[in-house]
Amino acid sequence: MTAVEPAPTLVTPAAEPAASRAPVPQLAARARSVGGSPVRDILAVTARPEVINFAGGLPAPELFDRDGIAAAFEHVLAHAPAQALQYSTTEGEPTLRAGLAARVTDRGLPTTPGDLLITTGSQQALSLLATALIEPGDTVLVENPCYLAALQVFGLAGARVVAVPGDADGVDPAALEEAIRREHPKLLYLVPTFQNPTGRTMPAPRRAAIAEVAARRGLWIVEDDPYGELRYDGEHLPWIASLPGAEDRTVLLGSFSKVMAPGLRLGWLRGPGELRRACTVAKQAADLHTPTLNQLAAARYLDVLDAHVKRVRSVYGARRDAMLAGLPAALPAGSRWSRPAGGMFLWVRLPESYDTLALLPRVVEQNVAYVPGAPFHVGEPGRSTLRLCFVTQTPDEIGEGLRRLARGLAG
Repeated sequence: MTAVEPAPTLVTPAAEPAASRAPVPQLAARARSVGGSPVRDILAVTARPEVINFAGGLPAPELFDRDGIAAAFEHVLAHAPAQALQYSTTEGEPTLRAGLAARVTDRGLPTTPGDLLITTGSQQALSLLATALIEPGDTVLVENPCYLAALQVFGLAGARVVAVPGDADGVDPAALEEAIRREHPKLLYLVPTFQNPTGRTMPAPRRAAIAEVAARRGLWIVEDDPYGELRYDGEHLPWIASLPGAEDRTVLLGSFSKVMAPGLRLGWLRGPGELRRACTVAKQAADLHTPTLNQLAAARYLDVLDAHVKRVRSVYGARRDAMLAGLPAALPAGSRWSRPAGGMFLWVRLPESYDTLALLPRVVEQNVAYVPGAPFHVGEPGRSTLRLCFVTQTPDEIGEGLRRLARGLAG
């Protein structure tokens, strides 16, 4: 008889303890401490087509020169495809830098192509300057209210941001001198022409006084000028960068976003050699270079840019006038507002009993939107203030939007 082997004994291995999961390291302190843009948040909420949106800072899309820009791209791709589709130098395409240097020189500030760094929008120029200049804990002086995205950049750099008192003409030179003495700042950030958010412009004597203080006290000035070509009244004022005492300590920033197309993401930085070279190294680490194709197309389009800007100024000036004409009936008694000579924005101060942040949901129910002024402030938030953009809507749409705004504010 054949022996039967015993069935093998199955041994179940002891269950291993579940692998422990350690948390990943937390975000950098600067990323945890700086919030997003309230303007971007509002735009997301008010993107419905029925909303008349005075909140954004967007150029009017129907005014983009689609044919002219398309022709510039087609020419570049037809005549220099290998160059256009290849890597480029960090400093920027020579043809664009040369054309831009000529434009800046024509406006009163002698500039060579070597003085310029092409950036991916002027917002990148601000970030590069923060990398090159600011150590965590350094003090940065600003206007109050101030361009919101600049406050974000300085916050991410770990700067201590201090507002300099001013008036309807901008930063007060005596207050600036006192702030420098007290705070020992690294730089002063200004938008002297058609400022965002107020629309105000710093007069020439005030610019000269600011330059003199910076020269005497030892201070960098970052002069941001994204709106300077959008002038509807009056004469061009000199850049602070062109004034005696400021030549070796002023960084001038500019942008093609408001006069050509923001989707091209083209800006520029003009500054003293050592600082410009430091920004170039920072840009190498950030993105190597701004897209070659966009730069070459913009260089080609410079030949017709002045004619395009002239058309845009005519339309935007009429839209500004339509908003100014409609504000007295739209706003509560006791309100005050700016009358900008150019740019894209009006600044409104309602009576002190109004809180524009708290009122915004009620206003949006009327299918119209603005930006509350509080986020633009350093320190006291200015709760009764708001910013209106007048360039994106037609005069008829502006009139209807102001009627809706009146209903929303009235409750």
